[in-house]
Amino acid sequence: MSDSTSDGEIQPVGQEARGLFGVSDTGDTSGFGGLVRRDPTGGPVVSTPEPLGGYFDEILAAVREGLGDEVVRAAVVDRDELTIHIAPDRTAEVCRHMRDDESLRFELCNSVSGVDYPAQGTRLHVVYHLTSMTYRRRVRLETAVGLDHPVVASVTEVYPTADWQEREVYDMFGVVFEGHPHLTRILMPDDWEGYPQRKDYPLGGISVEYKGAHIPPPDERRAYK
Repeated sequence: MSDSTSDGEIQPVGQEARGLFGVSDTGDTSGFGGLVRRDPTGGPVVSTPEPLGGYFDEILAAVREGLGDEVVRAAVVDRDELTIHIAPDRTAEVCRHMRDDESLRFELCNSVSGVDYPAQGTRLHVVYHLTSMTYRRRVRLETAVGLDHPVVASVTEVYPTADWQEREVYDMFGVVFEGHPHLTRILMPDDWEGYPQRKDYPLGGISVEYKGAHIPPPDERRAYK
């Protein structure tokens, strides 16, 4: 844990930082004084001991019964939410089972998003938020790939709503979704080089027309800790 002094100076303790994104000596008034940022771990994902409680055990049992025990690499419960970690080449298979199994019925894929954890070997993570409207349940699927082979099976045949979302993850993180019907950039120009939301992507400043001002990149505006 950590704490802040009355003048706003950050006092980090252990693996957490509190305050305005670790900022000090600034006039920032964004109101994030209660923010707690935990450093991402570079270690392997550790499953939560079972039984998990609630309907989480029912979901895990149905997935294992339909696809085999090995399909679940890890099952983690945090903040009363279940995340099932799976292999990148089985995402479509798992999603189809999650949708079609009568005991699961996760009919909706709310979102597909990317995360970059540079400290990990398989640093690029893809996260799927699924909702069962039949049973009013939610679950998260997560898979991870390395920069040497950033390939994940597309789930667009199972969830058509994932079409543009997978394109955005491809555009921002460089994850290639195998089987996607038209995997092209969606936010950046087609000839753009690099993937802007990777943590090692350079942060550029912005030139402002008014009086020729220049806004520096984010890492130069605040003191990050």
